[in-house]
Amino acid sequence: MEALAVRLSGLDSYAEGAIRVVAFYDTLMRRRVDLPALARASAGLAECVAGFRLHGTGRVVRVAPDGGQVSDPPPPAASSTAPITLDEEEIGTVWLERPGPPNPLDDVLLDRLALAAAAVVERYGPARTTMADPALVELAISADGDEAGRARALRLLGFAAGLPVRVVAVRSRLPLDRIGALVCPARPVKAATVGGVGVVLAPAVDPAGFPAGVRAGIGAAGSPDRSWRQARTALRFTTAREPVVRHDDLGALALLADVPRAAASENTDVAAVARVAAHPEDLATLDAYCATGSLRRAADLLHLHHSSVARRIDQIGKTLGLDLTDPTALLRATLALTTWRLLDD
Repeated sequence: MEALAVRLSGLDSYAEGAIRVVAFYDTLMRRRVDLPALARASAGLAECVAGFRLHGTGRVVRVAPDGGQVSDPPPPAASSTAPITLDEEEIGTVWLERPGPPNPLDDVLLDRLALAAAAVVERYGPARTTMADPALVELAISADGDEAGRARALRLLGFAAGLPVRVVAVRSRLPLDRIGALVCPARPVKAATVGGVGVVLAPAVDPAGFPAGVRAGIGAAGSPDRSWRQARTALRFTTAREPVVRHDDLGALALLADVPRAAASENTDVAAVARVAAHPEDLATLDAYCATGSLRRAADLLHLHHSSVARRIDQIGKTLGLDLTDPTALLRATLALTTWRLLDD
């Protein structure tokens, strides 16, 4: 590297400096330094405060050029920053706090510092990434695996022995690592795609953390294979109105998921709902009325006058062959609507 630096030094001072920065961090990595040592060396090289933060643990280190820790309350605006990326996931940030304008080599220094920090986290980990090996996740949630294999998979995924694990089944176009970080800010949390469905494993999940556009079914904490079955069932019950469903909240409704498809589709109430569903406005009206049991509350949901909803409900009732003002008939319609949705899964 030094010989190459000498040959290229005639190009310009920037190229020479960049090569020296690369060589500097190559040397640090050969010496297998830890994160604090990496920050101290970087601060000394940059001649200003250098810092890093790991998102998973919230750990922050700021070091002055003399090697001393900087413990002032929150750091001032960084003069330049770079993400720490591991397994295609941003796991942290590195920065420089240069009082004046950035040095021409600051970008090169931060790039090498970020790469070195990712390597250190991976080496001394466990790596605090969200994305996991799909094979390990599948082994952890599979009903066909043995308990010893499941326990080993969970241990390799970073879950301590005996830690309850809750499984979430997800359908979304958003990256799973982003979803995992939102619903479980406190690690550990792991995610992977298994059989075309997103899987998130975590000790606890915040249902309110799911962003818009995400459908998610949440299983109970406990055995991951049972929680995965519950999560997939709960996912089938999600709707645009209720995009996140906890299996624990389904109660006896979960039994509908076990009704054979042929038997469900042949049921007269379910077949009648299918006819209603041919008209999206009628389907939305039936959904709102079944959810609220009230013409006025359904009208509020639909942003319509209650008299308009009443006329629609009367017509829908004729299609269903039910008087939807009768509680028993409304229960039948609700069960039929839910069962019809399950057929579409």
